[in-house]
Amino acid sequence: MLTPATRLRLQAILDRIGRDEPVSLRERIDLQKFADRDQTVADWLRQAHRRRTPTLGADGIDGFLDALNLGSGEREAPYRPGEDDIESWLGGAPGWLRRS
Repeated sequence: MLTPATRLRLQAILDRIGRDEPVSLRERIDLQKFADRDQTVADWLRQAHRRRTPTLGADGIDGFLDALNLGSGEREAPYRPGEDDIESWLGGAPGWLRRS
């Protein structure tokens, strides 16, 4: 559970991320610590990354996934067999999903 002061501080950082404004390393580390422990903060972070990255086909599948808050918050290149290593490409799963 976040205190109101912590929530407001995190949302201020998230707003700056969404507007693509500078955020200090210390703020990013603090934000990531909360995102690792709290799924709501992780969702806020993913949405902030989506706001920062413009979508070309927002009415297509990307727009649908954004509206449902599914998929990655980063616009990344698709997997290219033969050129990419599948293990590293899929290695960005959240901590609660990774197997130990």
